[in-house]
Amino acid sequence: MADERSTTNVPPEEGARPSAGKRARGARAVSGGGGKSAGHGSGNGLWDRPQLLNLISDMLMVVGAAGLGYAAVAALSRLPVYPLREVVVTTPLAQVTTAQLEYAARSSLRGNFFTVDLDDVRGAFEKLPWVRRADVRRRWPGGIEVRLEEHVASAYWRVGETGDMRLVNRYGEVFTAASNAKMPVFSGPEGSSGVLLARFDEFSGKLGPLGKQLVGVSLSAREAWQLKMEDGLTIELGHDQPKAPIDERLARFVGYYPKAKAQLNMNVAVVDLRYPSGFALRPIPSAEPSGKKDSKKGK
Repeated sequence: MADERSTTNVPPEEGARPSAGKRARGARAVSGGGGKSAGHGSGNGLWDRPQLLNLISDMLMVVGAAGLGYAAVAALSRLPVYPLREVVVTTPLAQVTTAQLEYAARSSLRGNFFTVDLDDVRGAFEKLPWVRRADVRRRWPGGIEVRLEEHVASAYWRVGETGDMRLVNRYGEVFTAASNAKMPVFSGPEGSSGVLLARFDEFSGKLGPLGKQLVGVSLSAREAWQLKMEDGLTIELGHDQPKAPIDERLARFVGYYPKAKAQLNMNVAVVDLRYPSGFALRPIPSAEPSGKKDSKKGK
């Protein structure tokens, strides 16, 4: 017969020691828990995060490649490979001198055919006094081609506060250059040079029947016009009035002035056209005889 033994769960008595098997199992459990905690802590390190390592390596590769590229370009610019041998100006020039062209080229040409900065070259040529615009491009195998547009001066521009003279080109743009050409003189608020150039042509056409050449146009800050003729005659036009426009007053003056001057028999210095229905003439002041001046000094 089989030996049947009954088993019961009897709690151990107080002070009794646990069996050896239980102690071993408890030790293994504690040891396993400790090993798991240590492994989890080491997983938070940099070397256990592959995505971060990949990102850092990519950044280092980009920085390194950029540095190598810059070094290569710098080294290439110093090598005698495809050097610049000539600068060709393709447009005929009337004002810009050869010395000015050479100065602009020497001050801006750096590097070789591939590395030269065309913007710097363009800026150097556009700084020349008579150059309005410059177009620059490479010309194979070792040249730079330059096309220049010069200013064409149409008038002088008198700066109001200082009285310095500048020039006005045919587009109404003010620029700085030296000239001794015979041209009209403009003066007015800043930015009004284009308006004065256009009005100069209009006024010249309307004054043509008088046989006098217009040599000066001025516009005040309050937009009052003044004209100067070649014989010294000054014409005060004033403002453009709705009921008496400048063109209407100027046409009336041109029609009546020769007859009025002949009847009055005087040398006119100023014509005042600011009246809506007429004009006034101011004679040239007559010089006093020298005898009268001397008698006044003696008194």
